[in-house]
Amino acid sequence: MTSKNVLLQRAEDQFLNKNYTDALKIYGLLLKDYPKLKDAKVGAYLSDMGLDLEDDAQALFDYYQAIKSSSEDAEAIIDELSQTIYATRIVIQEQLSDTFKEQIEHQDGISYSDFIQLIEDKGSFREAFENIMFSTKVVITNKEEFIDFVKRLIAADYHDIALKYLDAMSGHFGSSQDVYALYGLIGKA
Repeated sequence: MTSKNVLLQRAEDQFLNKNYTDALKIYGLLLKDYPKLKDAKVGAYLSDMGLDLEDDAQALFDYYQAIKSSSEDAEAIIDELSQTIYATRIVIQEQLSDTFKEQIEHQDGISYSDFIQLIEDKGSFREAFENIMFSTKVVITNKEEFIDFVKRLIAADYHDIALKYLDAMSGHFGSSQDVYALYGLIGKA
């Protein structure tokens, strides 16, 4: 049987390498055998968080490592900080969502979900994109829509346009590796 410390080190290594799914599995195994192990509880929670909020999860992990030996309530501190992060993000997303909805209603624009429907109706991204390219704006409201849109541009051989979108918008997503990975897709296409 692999020792608790070896598994914990493996989980932490996976987390630090941003392999959150693998880290979560290892932390889960640890919690099965050691349900009160604080490092595994925090690690599992932060691994789950890392799937959506990578930078925040990494920062909290580093902070936890710094305070866990000097603070008895390090687990509670991390929990409170992560709840604050989620609450703040929800408020910001709601405000942005309201702003984007207002933009869609007051400008010549369609939501990304309406654009996807147009693609399905036309049967082709290229045809749908060419139909709206000069007359309508597609309002993209989150990172997932942006990534999907750029991938579709690349697949339709609109490499220059995809590159312009990436250059213009990648800074808005911080150091998101999945956004920067799109540059590599352009090089492979």
